[in-house]
Amino acid sequence: MIKLNYINQYDKNKSYKRIIKYMYKKAYKDLGLIEPIIISVILMDDEAIHELNKTYRDIDKPTDVLSFENDSDLYEIGDVFISLDKIKEQAKELGHSFEYELAYIAVHGFLHCLGYDHILDEDEKIMTKKQKLIMKDVKIKR
Repeated sequence: MIKLNYINQYDKNKSYKRIIKYMYKKAYKDLGLIEPIIISVILMDDEAIHELNKTYRDIDKPTDVLSFENDSDLYEIGDVFISLDKIKEQAKELGHSFEYELAYIAVHGFLHCLGYDHILDEDEKIMTKKQKLIMKDVKIKR
């Protein structure tokens, strides 16, 4: 079982919860997880994620996603912050739909909260393989 805490700071009139919840349920199943987990997703603009990136990573620019793994709680695996400005930009650059890019980045953040990273080449291969597994057969228009 997976519980999603969802906050949309970007646009209170538009919800992307359905897409994110769909992807997280798929990831939970595809990764063979069995323990109940809780994950939080916060959608924001470039300005807000820029501040977080600067504060927590000392990188003075916006990014698409920041994930903070929660090591202290077995069930609450972490927080995922996503810039919808970046999602729009990257979707256009890559020729994806906005929804597909959001799904892809949400999964990326989910994997980080589970402890996966891409600092070393061998770790990046493992994380990329997991991400491709989850994105396979996604019912979201690419």
